Amino acid sequence: MYKILMMIPLAFKRVFLFFFLALGLYFGGYAQVLQPGFDKAEFTEILAINSRFSESPQMAQYIPPPARSRLLYKSGEFGLVNHWQLWLMDERVAVICTRGSTREGESWLANLFAAQIPAKGVLHIEKDFEFDYTLAAHPRAAVHAGYVFSSAFLLRDVLPKIDSCYQAGVKDFILSGHSQGGGITYIMSAYLLQMQKAGKLPADMRIKVYTSASPKPGNLYFAYDYEHSVGEGWSQHVVNTEDWVPQSPFTVQTIADLPDVNPVPALRFTLKKQSFFKRLFFNSLYKKMTNPSQKAVDRYQKYLGKFTGKQIKKYYPDFVIPDFVNSNEYVRTGKQVVLYPDSGYFEKFDYSKDKTKIMLHHSTVAYYYLLKHTYEK
Repeated sequence: MYKILMMIPLAFKRVFLFFFLALGLYFGGYAQVLQPGFDKAEFTEILAINSRFSESPQMAQYIPPPARSRLLYKSGEFGLVNHWQLWLMDERVAVICTRGSTREGESWLANLFAAQIPAKGVLHIEKDFEFDYTLAAHPRAAVHAGYVFSSAFLLRDVLPKIDSCYQAGVKDFILSGHSQGGGITYIMSAYLLQMQKAGKLPADMRIKVYTSASPKPGNLYFAYDYEHSVGEGWSQHVVNTEDWVPQSPFTVQTIADLPDVNPVPALRFTLKKQSFFKRLFFNSLYKKMTNPSQKAVDRYQKYLGKFTGKQIKKYYPDFVIPDFVNSNEYVRTGKQVVLYPDSGYFEKFDYSKDKTKIMLHHSTVAYYYLLKHTYEK
């Protein structure tokens, strides 16, 4: 299918995709079929799709190929070596899968550009490319800069395909990604949800999200907003307890991350009424408790913000490094589906045999094993 699409002139690709989808829907019938909540069979199919282009052929062979889905479209590579695919599951559900990190250093810049930026703003990427984005309504919501950068390129290609699917009668969409692909999927999903709220996408378009082994996409205010927007049961994050990637990026919480109404101002006001020596003691104690975390935030912004941004400028010279939020608080987002290893898992995935395999517990193969052997629901 991909080779056929590549032979068709660009102007006719949307018409071709529309016809191909409509033909399948004609024979398969149509009704919205997605339901909220974690569906093991549904996620198994999603994991099989992701493994096709997120793992090496040697690793992917350990996971059966997708049984209910067919590939409709493969993108090229753009952004920071980003790539996505469009599949049709059960002839009714469009599945948008975003690839995770590759071995190229350029790809890893998306992960390392981990300073936070506001969840609403404009990225100036190239002279003729500005990404005006809204990912959350909360004014203090902040997100991973690198994943917003990558999402900007992906969404330019994804949105026309979503339109083609919808025009062909597909109204159910699953967005998914493993590892970095999951981190980017959070951002893309948030963007689509905000578009839908603004009336720029059809109200009857249903969005469900499956991320796995994903880094954290933003701060607590973003997580609150995202979970409120997507709705109960419509965003699942599947995680292996032994996988280190979902614990990244490193997070630091400071006093500044608290809501405006909190006990700290009242405490400091009370201290002003104390004797000189008590004020001196408590102010010294306060600085010792708060200064280290703020210094850590400053260092993260220096190296994971400005320094990494300059590396990105080597590929995109006109990219304007954005102003960063004075925070590095990252939290888990979406409904967490936890996969607990058993003794059989540790026998099969034994890190002590080769301590160079730092991604041992991160692979789709490890997740597939846990899904099949330890997940009960």
